[in-house]
Amino acid sequence: MTQARKWMAIDFGGPEVLRMIDVDVPDPGPGEVRIEVRAAGMNPADAKHIAPGQDPGLLPLSIGFEVAGVVSRLGPDTHLASGRGAVGDSVVASTVNGGYATAMTVPTSSVFAMPRSLNFPEAANLLLVGTTAADLLHASAARPGESVLLHGATGAVGVSVLQQARRLGVRVVGTASPGNFDFVRRFGATPVGYGPGLLDRVRDAAPEGIAAALDTVGSEEAGDVSLALVADRERIVTIVAAPRAKAEGYVFVGAANARSGPFRAQARARILKLAQNGDLVVPMAQTFGFTDAPAALAALTRPHTPGKLALVIEG
Repeated sequence: MTQARKWMAIDFGGPEVLRMIDVDVPDPGPGEVRIEVRAAGMNPADAKHIAPGQDPGLLPLSIGFEVAGVVSRLGPDTHLASGRGAVGDSVVASTVNGGYATAMTVPTSSVFAMPRSLNFPEAANLLLVGTTAADLLHASAARPGESVLLHGATGAVGVSVLQQARRLGVRVVGTASPGNFDFVRRFGATPVGYGPGLLDRVRDAAPEGIAAALDTVGSEEAGDVSLALVADRERIVTIVAAPRAKAEGYVFVGAANARSGPFRAQARARILKLAQNGDLVVPMAQTFGFTDAPAALAALTRPHTPGKLALVIEG
């Protein structure tokens, strides 16, 4: 048994409901590993996890779904999901429960050797967005030589889509604000500004036609433009607009899609390999000290420069 500090939500709400507490971290049993956390990844799902309107019986709630750190202890006869493993190894763990912590014991089925090409904050933000992006591309059946429309090209999932699409030979037209056009071009995509006139701008950018549309935004505009451009509704895929997807007959991927979980679990190894080979990077917008979790969560829910956020724990 060891002790750790951990952020918990004592109520539903925003950053104001977070409290840092001391917790006991159990020694790992068979099939488990204890990780000294060096960085906790941050995702919009963190804020949604503690959003108002939920059952008070769920409280208090742990927060954080992915981390990167160092193995401090392995359970008996236990190997990492990526194979072998030893005390001192750098690892990434996703999906876990309660990643805003300085240490945690988790099943090794969620723990993989950390790509040497990434630092801890980057690695802690790799797998959730990477597997979500892979799910979008897979569900849309995007093929080499095709052009696809991506709503939200500078969001965390969008940036991973851009990189994975380029590896597949898929051309992307991505929506962004004009100030972020160069960021979109950095990853090989064609930027277009969202807002009135988007449909015509996409048609001008892709006169060959749009084969599929990927939505990470969930706006009415994203849905309208996707439906206007893509005749086959099975090739319009969203991660945010589940009610409209159901009503209009296009595809939602995520927790409510029974295919998403197994696909994303299998995709983790491929995402890690892409990162290891330098073919998938994780742009960072900002890092925060562990004690600054409330400020970090506030930043997460506001517009910020493209890139991910992370809580960093000094080793």
